[in-house]
Amino acid sequence: MTNLAVSSSASAAATAASVAASTTAAKVATASSGSASALTQADFLQLLTAQLKYQTPTTPANPTQMAQEFAAISTVNGINQVNTQLAALKTSTGAAQMAQASALVGKQVAVAGNTLSANAAGKAAGAFNLTNAAQAVSVSILNPNGTVADTMNLGAMAAGQQSFAWANATPGTQYTYAVNATDAAGNAVSTTPYSVYTVEGVNVSGATPTLNVQGSATTLPVSSVQTVLGVAS
Repeated sequence: MTNLAVSSSASAAATAASVAASTTAAKVATASSGSASALTQADFLQLLTAQLKYQTPTTPANPTQMAQEFAAISTVNGINQVNTQLAALKTSTGAAQMAQASALVGKQVAVAGNTLSANAAGKAAGAFNLTNAAQAVSVSILNPNGTVADTMNLGAMAAGQQSFAWANATPGTQYTYAVNATDAAGNAVSTTPYSVYTVEGVNVSGATPTLNVQGSATTLPVSSVQTVLGVAS
């Protein structure tokens, strides 16, 4: 009778250990497949305790298997910590981008392009960069149909960023312009034109804030701003 009791006890313990091991393996597999957040460190410890409790004297827990399970604990816990840190970083970055975008409201910003957007008063602003000093600089302003609307002679200018204002535009019209610059020897000076827009607000409907600008239905990414000219006149 004693031998039968021991055999039954060992069988029950083996069954319980098998169930615990199977449950542990299933949960570890689930965590490895992308659901690590559903399995905590406390869950792992509870499962390991159950395995140790129900192990049989003749077939104790495999030390190698236990080491692998402890390694899985560290992996899942590390993943959770990384996810928490990434979430905090994303929140911090989003707040910084929002603050940067909000600081541009009411200011004129320059982005790549050669568009002149006239406001309600018929005024438009442009900007460009000169690679070298120029003895003579002129700006040809073109109508939407490509004809010349006006020509502005800006005289001599130093190298670097320059800007100009045009007051003879038709309100609400978009023009384009071309800069012609030459040095004292009559050689052409390379120029880079910019489109200047007045920032009216911040759009937060996307993943990152963008700028609502006067004269354009398309919002501008904050990263597209080449320079800030100052407060709009």
